[in-house]
Amino acid sequence: MKAKDILLAIFVTAIWGANFSVIKLGLASIDPFLLAGIRFALCAIPAVFVLRRPQVSIGYLASYGLLFGVGLWGIVNLGIQAGLSAGIASLVLQFSAFFTILLGSVVFKESISRYQYAGIAVALGGLASIITITDGSVSVLGVALVVIGALSWSSANIIIKRAGTKDVLAFLVWSSLFSPIPLFAIAWLEHGAHVYVDTFSSLNWKAVFSILFQVYPTTLFGYWAWNRLLKTYPVSRVAPLSLLVPIFGMIGSVLIFGEHIGAPKIAATALIVLGLTIGLYGKHISSVILRRAQA
Repeated sequence: MKAKDILLAIFVTAIWGANFSVIKLGLASIDPFLLAGIRFALCAIPAVFVLRRPQVSIGYLASYGLLFGVGLWGIVNLGIQAGLSAGIASLVLQFSAFFTILLGSVVFKESISRYQYAGIAVALGGLASIITITDGSVSVLGVALVVIGALSWSSANIIIKRAGTKDVLAFLVWSSLFSPIPLFAIAWLEHGAHVYVDTFSSLNWKAVFSILFQVYPTTLFGYWAWNRLLKTYPVSRVAPLSLLVPIFGMIGSVLIFGEHIGAPKIAATALIVLGLTIGLYGKHISSVILRRAQA
């Protein structure tokens, strides 16, 4: 990869990692589902008037919009509000990679390698160690909700693969049309109509910044840039850089909220990142090592 494209990939992962802390800023004054609803409403409009609708069935767009908007970000927002730190949320959400592997084996009959099984086992050890953290940055409910979000993200990945679209950004924008109404409806069912009045009356610069950051740098720019890189380079060169997301997630939480990073969190982070590395790239790494040993 060219140096400028490596820097672009790192920049995108830094945005995606920092996004968890930015979400937490918004949750200080906005309901979790309402925050996600505003995010996806702005992701869809006015972009749908610029990007042509991808040539896929409406069912794919609707199901992806529900899973990605409600099942992923609505639930992750709720998990952060339930007491999970932004850094830990960014780490736990990486389990979507393993859920995607497992769902792929069921839906597409893809085989699961021994490296993937080993990676899942190592990462589960990291998840177990997260639950034992007692510094106030972890709640069992928050972890459970983000795990559900990871499962929703994996299901959304399966849908976009089945849809077979090549224009992922347009797919994301058009599917975002189906996210806001359910998210707004859940907020209304939970709190009543006054949730909308309360939100706009208490809107401050942190909430506005949170919304705009989630919509433009995180979603629209981030997905455009990432998919541009995927079209330019082999997936094997681009995808490993996504392992930086939880690292930047932790750094963002430390800088913005002063989250304490002790030995238990370092160990949990190391185990989950190691598990992801083994599960996603273990076969490739071992083959490279073997070729070099033979040479």
